[in-house]
Amino acid sequence: MGTQKGGTTTLYQLLKSHPEIYLPENKEIHYFTKFYDRGEAWYRQQFANAPAGLLRGEITPYYLFHEAVPSRIHALRPDMKIIALLRHPVERTLSQYFHSCRWNLETLPLEDALAAEPERLQGALEVIRQPGGTHLSYQEHSYLARSRYEQQLTRYFRLFGEQRVLVLRSDDLFAGDRATLDRLSAFLNIDSFAASTPVPKANSGEGEAKQVPAEVKRRLEAELAPTFDWLDRVLGISW
Repeated sequence: MGTQKGGTTTLYQLLKSHPEIYLPENKEIHYFTKFYDRGEAWYRQQFANAPAGLLRGEITPYYLFHEAVPSRIHALRPDMKIIALLRHPVERTLSQYFHSCRWNLETLPLEDALAAEPERLQGALEVIRQPGGTHLSYQEHSYLARSRYEQQLTRYFRLFGEQRVLVLRSDDLFAGDRATLDRLSAFLNIDSFAASTPVPKANSGEGEAKQVPAEVKRRLEAELAPTFDWLDRVLGISW
């Protein structure tokens, strides 16, 4: 599911290689966000080529952050299994910022963009709660908001229960950690990934982030301290 800039392309390629799983060629379908107004029949059509008997899924990172998505998924399939792939919150924030810069979606310097985020996101929820509603800044300028994983995961836990939500660190997936791969296969009730299964690592946008001053990174860690604390306390996840 997510988070953005968190390694979902790696997860997509890994799952797509498994013989018991079908994923559409289009990795990010965005039905529960941008295309919700197209209706359930349109969504089901995205899986029309799935062979009988295979697990079906999709990977749209925006689903983790988008406030309206958990209830929309639950309305369709309350038994859905959710996989959340998390990257270090500060690294994720910086990676999204530089991604937006590369795509000409951001013109402000880093610290100005972070300071502008609250104002940019004002009124966004009213827009995105509408079927098919889109808000540019909610999707592209939500640098800190998207890294507040505790808020996002709590929405899913509340509806689906923690037993139907698997939370993994992207670092562990990138490393091909055996325990992580085994947790993933057990969660999906599929055969274990072969020991020789390659775990591809897509571009995570780390280059520019290395140039960010250490002081700026420390301030971001302080800003996101509640997230780090919650992840450690509730899920036992730390970096």
